Amino acid sequence: MKVFSKFFKLAFLSALVLFTFSCSDDDEGGDQNPENIVEIALETPDLSSLVAALQAADGDLVTVLQGDGPFTVLAPTNAAFADFLAQNGFNSLDEVPTDLLAKVLLNHVISADITSGDLVSLGAGYTKTNASGPGNNFIDIYFNTTSGVRFNDIASVTSGGADIDASNGVIHIVDAVITLPTVVTFAAADPNFSTLVAALTTLTPNTDFVSILSRTEGGNNDGINPEFTVFAPTNDAFTALGTPPAEDLLTQVLLHHVVAEANVTSSDLNPSGDTPAPTLEGDNITITLPGTGDNIADVTDGSGNTDIGIIAVDVQADNGVIHVLNKVMIPDTSN
Repeated sequence: MKVFSKFFKLAFLSALVLFTFSCSDDDEGGDQNPENIVEIALETPDLSSLVAALQAADGDLVTVLQGDGPFTVLAPTNAAFADFLAQNGFNSLDEVPTDLLAKVLLNHVISADITSGDLVSLGAGYTKTNASGPGNNFIDIYFNTTSGVRFNDIASVTSGGADIDASNGVIHIVDAVITLPTVVTFAAADPNFSTLVAALTTLTPNTDFVSILSRTEGGNNDGINPEFTVFAPTNDAFTALGTPPAEDLLTQVLLHHVVAEANVTSSDLNPSGDTPAPTLEGDNITITLPGTGDNIADVTDGSGNTDIGIIAVDVQADNGVIHVLNKVMIPDTSN
C-alpha cells in the first residue's frame, strides 16, 4: 500500500516546496528566472495551441498563470490539442465551450512547484489539480513513473519536455490533453486496483460497469446517476477474499461498493459516530469515525462484517469520489 502513503507525502512535498520557494525569493532578492509560465509558452512554437486555449477559456487563465504561483503546468503539445479536438468531435478550438475548456486546462495545473525528480522519488500517487469537481472539490490527478512520467495513464512527459523552469513554477510538456477523469479513469490507471478492474470487466461481462461508472450526466433510464461514491478494494483486499464468486453474486458485491447520486467526501461524514449510506445493491453500509488501528474509518457492510477499513480517502474525479478499502464488502445475500 505504498502508493497511498505517497499520496500524503506529495501533499507534504507541495507545502514544503511552497515554503522553500517563498524563502528563496526573500533571501535572494527576487526571481532568478525572468520569464513566467505564460511568457515561456508564448516563446515555444509547439505550445501555440495551449496559448490559444488559455486565451479563449473562461477565467482569464493567462493572467492566472502570470501570477506568483508556484504552479506546475502540464503543457500539451499542438499535436495533443489536435487529437483532443478530433476525438471529441470539435473542428476547431472555437467550438469547445469556454467553461469546459477552462476546466480541462485547470486539470493541467497544480498549485506547487513539482519537478520530475520529485515525482520519480515518490514513484506513484495522487495530487490535486486546480480544476473543480463535484462540491467544488479539487479534482485529483494520478501520476506513475514506472515508465517515464505519466499522468492518469493518458499523457506522458515528452522527451526533453520535463523541468522547464519559470519564475513562477515549472512546465512539463506532455503528449496528450489530460481529459477530466471519471472514477473509472483512476481505477484503470492505478495498478493497486487492477483486480477491481478485472472484476468490473472480464468477470462480469453481462454488466457494463465501465460505461455506468463513466457517466457524467443524470437522467439515465436505469436510475443509476452520478455523482458516484466508490469504495474501492485494493488488490490485497481481493486476494484475501479468495476465489471470486460467480458472476451473479460478484455483480451484487460490486454494486454494494457504490453509492449513487452523492459525492460523499470524508468531510461529509459524522466525525465522531456513524454515517449510513445506501448502495446500488440495496443494502446500507455504515461508516464509523474515527477508525480503529491504521484505518481512517471503519465500515460495516450489509452482511454485518465490521473488520473493514477505509485506508485512503477523497480521490476526487469529475463524476464522483473514491475511498480505498482494505477488505471487500459483502452484501446481505439472504434478502
